[in-house]
Amino acid sequence: MDEIIFKENLGFDWDWANQDKNTNKHSVSPWECEQVFFNEPLLLNEDTKHSQNERRFYVLGKTDSDRKLFIAFTIRKQLIRVISARDMSRKERKFYEQF
Repeated sequence: MDEIIFKENLGFDWDWANQDKNTNKHSVSPWECEQVFFNEPLLLNEDTKHSQNERRFYVLGKTDSDRKLFIAFTIRKQLIRVISARDMSRKERKFYEQF
């Protein structure tokens, strides 16, 4: 599934309101979000619960400094648009660390 999602995506599209929310509420910078998509392991899942109007996904991944993040996103015009980013929960970290 991840190859299909990322194969044709060329970059990132930032919504300034979401970016501010991620920075102010969760202390996650746009640069950290982008790093996650280039580091392994990257665990991708479709977010069917929140996909009413458009197809949404989430990833569990890590930054270059090994910060483990949960990122919800969608794809618009072949660009990854981050909706929300935060530190992984304890349960998510435990699952992620199996890979």
